[in-house]
Amino acid sequence: MSDMNLAQWQYRQAQLTLPTQAFIDGNYRDAVDGATFDCINPANGQLLAKVAACDAADAELAVNAARAAFNDRRWAGQSPKERKLVLQRFAELMRLHRVELALLESLDMGKPISDAMGYDAPAAANCIAWNGEAIDKLYDEVAPVEEGALALVTREPLGVVAAIVPWNFPLVMACWKLGPALATGNSVILKPSEKSPLTALRIAGIAKEAGIPDGVFNVLPGFGHTVGEALAMHMDVDCITFTGSTKVGKHLVQCSGKSNLKRAFMECGGKSPNIILADAPDLDAAAKSAAGAIFYNQGEVCTAASRLLVQNSIKSDFIERLLAHAREWVSADPQDPATRIGAMVDGIQMEQVLRYIEIGKQEGAKLLLGGQRTREESGGFYIAPTIFDEVTPQMRIFREEIFGPVLAITGFDTLEEAIALGNDTDYGLAAAIWTADLNKAIKGSRALRAGTVFVNNWDGGDMTMPFGGFKQSGNGRDKSLHALEKYTELKSTWIQLES
Repeated sequence: MSDMNLAQWQYRQAQLTLPTQAFIDGNYRDAVDGATFDCINPANGQLLAKVAACDAADAELAVNAARAAFNDRRWAGQSPKERKLVLQRFAELMRLHRVELALLESLDMGKPISDAMGYDAPAAANCIAWNGEAIDKLYDEVAPVEEGALALVTREPLGVVAAIVPWNFPLVMACWKLGPALATGNSVILKPSEKSPLTALRIAGIAKEAGIPDGVFNVLPGFGHTVGEALAMHMDVDCITFTGSTKVGKHLVQCSGKSNLKRAFMECGGKSPNIILADAPDLDAAAKSAAGAIFYNQGEVCTAASRLLVQNSIKSDFIERLLAHAREWVSADPQDPATRIGAMVDGIQMEQVLRYIEIGKQEGAKLLLGGQRTREESGGFYIAPTIFDEVTPQMRIFREEIFGPVLAITGFDTLEEAIALGNDTDYGLAAAIWTADLNKAIKGSRALRAGTVFVNNWDGGDMTMPFGGFKQSGNGRDKSLHALEKYTELKSTWIQLES
């Protein structure tokens, strides 16, 4: 089915039933007050569906259901092996529904169907399966204490976890939270972005079919300032885990302090540097990678390599190579499997990116490519891939996260200068260095203040590697065994033995 053409995908869309209701305590239901919001197709600006707009009353129902499920241990009380089998069934059912999930993701968010089918749907299922497989491989500890005692160090689930996820990778980001939180025995309330709620709502039903007990997994569509705020401030939520902007992440940490000091894990923004040294092993491969690193998913990626730092001795040649590859990224219908760059998620995001492009022009950056809205006749929200050169560290397009297909190029002379430029940011999510010199690669990767550093690639990694940032890119880690740690409490038990 991944080889379908545009007409076949359009036919599948016509047959699709869109999930629109909240999922609470094992059942789909309308919002308590009956409110809805419009879910818009970014490709054409048309209404996809009216989705339940949950608020504090719905949050109360979901928290009560999640707490009841946790307290009676219908999920937490199952053995790791039993939870593993359920999560593996969940993952397998997601794979069986991969076409439906990919189509929902593409329609809702504007990403190319080839990306949703090739990455998002399979990666989400793999994340659930990976965490399920891991959970019965983890051991607790026995402390080395005196002979007259037995000291145990054990981990227990936190309780009720509220997960607030972004609109750019709705399904994958949801599963990055769901996988470890469910595997460790928690109850979860998922709040998807109001800009892309459909796959979260659909997998709730799939999870129930797989055997996740009622109340253990709930989904509340709605707005951040209503239902999101209610979850963040709720006194019976034990953890808030979030992926999104640094501004919202800071607010959620404040909510934790103002309420019950719930655990707060924030994966936030980035302004990632991609450093190209003159001795890079393959300049054309680096240029091709640089284009993909900013234009993939329309540039709506927290780890987008939005700052390209190029050694001055090769800068002109490298830019020529880059432009050749960048011109292959043409905005087109997301439902066409040949499309590489789709629509921005909505008109608000499109206008924000266009404002930054104007700021770049006004600040004196040199526009090399793009810079305008495209496909306006479609009614959708498209922006041409855009590249600026001669960008200085004082410019806003160098410093601020744009979250769109806009690349800022800055030259440098020495590795030390490149590292200083790379670290000259409030963020620290990702970075890359391209060099054939092992010493430069190791020294550079150590010096870059980022949660992930790529050497001679961009965005390498899999489920075995932790994901998260330094500085204002957040705290905690998604993916890998380290993600399981943040959804558990550490308990020390000292048993005094009879003499």
